[in-house]
Amino acid sequence: MSTPLSAVLITLNAARSLDACLGSVAFCDEIVVVDCGSTDGTQEIARRHGARVIHQDWLGYGPQKQFAVEQAKNDWVLCVDADEVVTAVLRESICEELRRPGRPRAVAYEICRCNKFMGRWLRHGEGYPDWILRLFDRRRARWSEDLIHERVVTGTRPLRLQGDLLHDSAETLESYVAKQARYTSLQAASLHRRGLLRNLASMVFSPLARFTRFYVIRAGFLDGVPGLLHIAIGSLYSGDKYRKAIGRPPQADH
Repeated sequence: MSTPLSAVLITLNAARSLDACLGSVAFCDEIVVVDCGSTDGTQEIARRHGARVIHQDWLGYGPQKQFAVEQAKNDWVLCVDADEVVTAVLRESICEELRRPGRPRAVAYEICRCNKFMGRWLRHGEGYPDWILRLFDRRRARWSEDLIHERVVTGTRPLRLQGDLLHDSAETLESYVAKQARYTSLQAASLHRRGLLRNLASMVFSPLARFTRFYVIRAGFLDGVPGLLHIAIGSLYSGDKYRKAIGRPPQADH
């Protein structure tokens, strides 16, 4: 008998990508969608796929995802974003683990996310392999309280699954840059709260180190112009969060 599995996701105006996402997790025993006030038909699409839809006002990324996990009927959860799709290979890897006699080999599993940027699937640099922990037993793992760049926290070493999780945000270059600017404001606010202010050296060397690591060492140059811009923007804003943190405390909004 397979270990029962709940697919869990949070949404806000995700109608553009939700059909593909929910179709790819139809193999799960249930689908839980926690929505924070969509006005584009997201909730109707979710119900059409048989999902249980729950409204919850925005709590921040980590708390919102943990709230969603807690609404699942099953202890094993697969957390996906509305703009992600589980590939057939990944689906089979998940099912194989949960069909094992007794119990799965681990309490948490990392999944390789493949990111699309400027119309190209990135296969190098920081775009791939992008390992993220998304399949876990909620009794022994949980989402962090971080309002941004949240992560799953577990006291055990996760295993890795075969197959990709395709991430296609369909963002324009302009919207991607604007999103990174918002994220750095939230990160800077977090640095202030935790007293982790950095010095001028962090502003200078953090972007350089990041660009060298992903563009040169991890061969991001093989992804052409999209790869160059993806890494350059990420490197620029890795220093920008320290600039904002060193200045006056930013007002972090969602």
